[in-house]
Amino acid sequence: MAMNVLVAEDEEITLKHLVNTLQKEGYDVTGVKNGRDAWSKFEAGSFDIVLADIKMPGMTGLELLDRIKEKCSDAEVIIMTGFGSISSAIEAMKKGAFDYITKPYDLDELVLKVNKIREQGALKRENVALKAFLGMDKKVSIIARSENMKKILNVIGGIKDSDCNILLTGESGVGKSLLAKIVHYVSKRKSMPFLGINCATLTEELLASELFGHEKGAFTGAIRMKQGLVEIADGGTLFLDEISEMTSNLQAKLLKVIEEGEFYRVGGTKPVKVDVRFIAATNQNVKALIFDGRFREDLYYRINVMEFFIPPLRERKEDIEPLAGFFLEKHLPKHGKKLTGFTQPAMTVLKNYSYPGNVRELENIVERAIILESGNLITPESLPQSLTMFQIETIEPNKIRTIDEMNKEYVGKVLDALGGNKSRAAELLGISRTSLWRLLKGE
Repeated sequence: MAMNVLVAEDEEITLKHLVNTLQKEGYDVTGVKNGRDAWSKFEAGSFDIVLADIKMPGMTGLELLDRIKEKCSDAEVIIMTGFGSISSAIEAMKKGAFDYITKPYDLDELVLKVNKIREQGALKRENVALKAFLGMDKKVSIIARSENMKKILNVIGGIKDSDCNILLTGESGVGKSLLAKIVHYVSKRKSMPFLGINCATLTEELLASELFGHEKGAFTGAIRMKQGLVEIADGGTLFLDEISEMTSNLQAKLLKVIEEGEFYRVGGTKPVKVDVRFIAATNQNVKALIFDGRFREDLYYRINVMEFFIPPLRERKEDIEPLAGFFLEKHLPKHGKKLTGFTQPAMTVLKNYSYPGNVRELENIVERAIILESGNLITPESLPQSLTMFQIETIEPNKIRTIDEMNKEYVGKVLDALGGNKSRAAELLGISRTSLWRLLKGE
């Protein structure tokens, strides 16, 4: 996947040479002539590498570096400086710059430094994704660039020696089943079976048979004894997706397994002893179901020794880009395409969408784009029109912003778009410079 590079250099001829050189190396390059434009581009787009001249109009390279590291610590910055500003370049390294290069530029040296960042991409991705290898020649990866997901993975790592039952909550499509596999395959049960079932897809009778098995002759069609998933998962983990859809009768049977470590097959008279770890998941408010009498409170406390809430994708925008890249690599082989990534406008569209279907919806969008795209990079034209037509901002009661906060944010965006020209911004907004200043100050 092509890496996106932003070059900020106020000398037009030098900028042109830098852009052309890096494009020949296979990078997707954007060039700007000042620091403020560089920051506007960085905020609006998605860049892996930034080359910034240390002295630029509007915003210096050091100021740009500070903002970039505050917004996205994963982006690497190379500072470009004159011989007389080596001390500033060293200061930049202390602030988190990847490297620096002095003028006049040796283009070969510059390319080597940029390529070094590309070559270290594999190490960088270790901070982005937790990879666990599953049995049966399968592999699973979970993307965790956002702080929320990193915290979840850190906690999972901390309880890898524990056998506690776990409840996973969150909207449909956020990746609960994937996280359940991660929990199992980093635990001491990883060499034993991991089995799963969706409790919402079967009737009570069929679900009981699938979970607990049945004896020969237990019901019409039971021509032989059948082991259930609870028995087959002995020593391992059983994942119960949408556990809130389980009937009260089955909830009682499940509670007995958890409390006593035994169960009866359907139609059976002898208890079957098992040692199973349970991981349950639901997109429902379980406490509300308990209040309504639809879910057993005692089962809830038995299954919920540890709870993980997986945030919706709209609340972890940082994960969209690495997830999109992961799905691109996942689906490319079966479609015979040679796409190398996404254009910046396409990635901006993906980042601005609200994803009611969460990670599952993003995967479908990427696969659809692979099928439709005829170029080397996925463009906005290959994405569903609905992504730009219906970009809905989700409002949650505990995250409602005040009108003053929204006004301040909007004024800031207008000001950035105009390169910091306060007079022009005030004119376009139909307010005085004094009012503009007050809005920015939040007064």
